[in-house]
Amino acid sequence: MPRTSPRLAALDGLRFAAAAAVLLYHFVAVNHHAWGLRTDEAMPGVQQVAAFGSFGVQLFFVISGFVILMTAWGRDVQAFVASRAGRLLPAYWASVLLVLVLLVLVVPGRRDIDVPQAVLNLTMVQRAFGVEDVEAVYWTLWSELRFYVLVGVLVGVGLTRGRLLAFVTLWPVAGAIATQSGSHVVANVLVAADAPLFAGGMVLYLLARAPRSPVLWLALGLNMALAAAHSGRIQAVRIENSTDLVLGPATYWVAIVACFALVAAVTLTPLARVPWGWLTTLGALTYPLYLVHSSWGRWVIESLHPYLPAWATLAVATAVCLGLAVALHRFVERPLGPRLRRAVERDLRRGAESGTVDGAQPAPAVPAASPVR
Repeated sequence: MPRTSPRLAALDGLRFAAAAAVLLYHFVAVNHHAWGLRTDEAMPGVQQVAAFGSFGVQLFFVISGFVILMTAWGRDVQAFVASRAGRLLPAYWASVLLVLVLLVLVVPGRRDIDVPQAVLNLTMVQRAFGVEDVEAVYWTLWSELRFYVLVGVLVGVGLTRGRLLAFVTLWPVAGAIATQSGSHVVANVLVAADAPLFAGGMVLYLLARAPRSPVLWLALGLNMALAAAHSGRIQAVRIENSTDLVLGPATYWVAIVACFALVAAVTLTPLARVPWGWLTTLGALTYPLYLVHSSWGRWVIESLHPYLPAWATLAVATAVCLGLAVALHRFVERPLGPRLRRAVERDLRRGAESGTVDGAQPAPAVPAASPVR
């Protein structure tokens, strides 16, 4: 039986703050036409601040490294895969359908989406087939999925201190080498652009269990440096392309280090023991809010900005997206997530017990090694 982990309410609150930052970035920093004029003209002076909300994605990835290792702890591969399927797929499927409703029924003709594209988007692996996402924010899920595969392999091998230390140090370095050498396929498999963010989050989880380990602190420093130099630079380019704002190396280094510092603050300090349940409630809305805010929020802005002041329009758009997130969580995630998790785990275990095709016997199970103490 996997050991039950205490709920980190402050970490849940930080997840929601990251989603809110990304929402503001997309609404009032990115140059789009929803406001009827340039975004920086609709809300003068706001774009320069809201642009930093883009780093909410990097914050998500650090948090994900922490949470996914915590989720994998004490589980076998079947339970880990089932937990991820139950957590991600129901809200994702619903969000794809909501985007299709918007683009096909509410504002038809805005963007051409054919049936194969829509169907492949329901798999969440459309990028593996070179198919465009129906919603721009889905690119981060492709990074998350590849990270989950790597962690699943590690779970299958067994989580030991030595293996985890090797993984969180060698993986990001291998990704950086693959990128610099032009090995695009290897870099893609290793999630090279985001590997140090995920690995750094994993190190923070290990530090939560063994805070006095100098080796772990060195591994954290390595991943912070790699993330700032590589992931930070990539994100600065994305910001420049979407907002025309130019961030220098010192700025994006500080932003990336801040992502690690925030996760460390809510997991390695007394903030980890904050008992505020309302933060956990907000955290539950993070994923559905992230999935639905972009297209629906911009449509609300586009529909209301001729009639309301900019701040009122922004408030209504945010409220609509929060309402959709609440609905997805209440009527999709909560009833369907646990059912899907149980069904996937049951089928995976049946498949493992029934052996392989052609009557071959299943390979003996590899016992999980002792976890880090």
